[in-house]
Amino acid sequence: MSERATILSWTEHGAIDDAQAALSAAGVLPSARHWRTFLDRLLLWSGAAALGVAVVFFIAYNWSALGRYAKFGLLQIAIVAAVVAYWRLGPERASAKAALLVACIVLGALLALVGQTYQTGADTFELFAAWGALIVPWVIVGRYAALWVMWLALANLAAALYFSTFGGWLGFVFTGESPLWLLFALNTLALAVWELAATRIDWLASRWAPRVIAVASGVAVAMLALHAVLDGDAGDAIAVLAYATWLACGGYVYVRLRRDLFMLAGGCLSAIVVVTAFLGRHLFALGGGAGAALLIALAVIGMAAASGWWLRQLAAESAE
Repeated sequence: MSERATILSWTEHGAIDDAQAALSAAGVLPSARHWRTFLDRLLLWSGAAALGVAVVFFIAYNWSALGRYAKFGLLQIAIVAAVVAYWRLGPERASAKAALLVACIVLGALLALVGQTYQTGADTFELFAAWGALIVPWVIVGRYAALWVMWLALANLAAALYFSTFGGWLGFVFTGESPLWLLFALNTLALAVWELAATRIDWLASRWAPRVIAVASGVAVAMLALHAVLDGDAGDAIAVLAYATWLACGGYVYVRLRRDLFMLAGGCLSAIVVVTAFLGRHLFALGGGAGAALLIALAVIGMAAASGWWLRQLAAESAE
């Protein structure tokens, strides 16, 4: 049990009167140095993202004032400067990784400028696909979770735009809601690979990135389940089965193998939404009116209370 969990447990049992003083004495609460480190990282990454976006906005705002060569030159100079900064700062420094993030953002603007200037006729999905493919070496070299999440976001955009435009060569599998099926499969695979790799690669151990990926996977499969529940087609049974499987597998992994209350809370919220949609469709179809609304409200309260109780029990077990 961690020092924080021990102090909180003693407080609950009445052994400690002032939990905050005990946490401060144990050094559990963040010190001034910790706050400086947090603010330094926050300003670094927000500044890097703002710098990359600022270059893009500068080109867009001064589009008519800048010539073709000025636009290309500015973006290329920014990319070269960011890469040189990464090389000079060293691969292990956070500032160097932030420089790579700037390079990745500006590279996308450069590709968009090429397409806009020369009117290549390429579809939008090709821009994001090329962007993601070109930054792969930087993402691998950077060894930073944020860069991988950015790359995965580009892959999601490229895949969704492709299937929404053409329907895709996998149309015989991904029928009806093709982009959602593909995004669900892509993000679920990425989440599984990330969780497995995190057991061996230290820089992947940060929990925020797999949680973001899990949200993307969960939203896609929940939307598929909602589509099946609200439409009620017999062919949508596979979506409900996929959703139930996703919930069961996620529950097993994040309860038994790697306890993560955020993941479990997200699954509970998703289940409440889908079950509420199911009840609403069928109860209101029967003409329940106000009685149906009251029953649905009571069901939501009951499910939320049960979820909260279960999560609290898991949290207490984790603290032991």
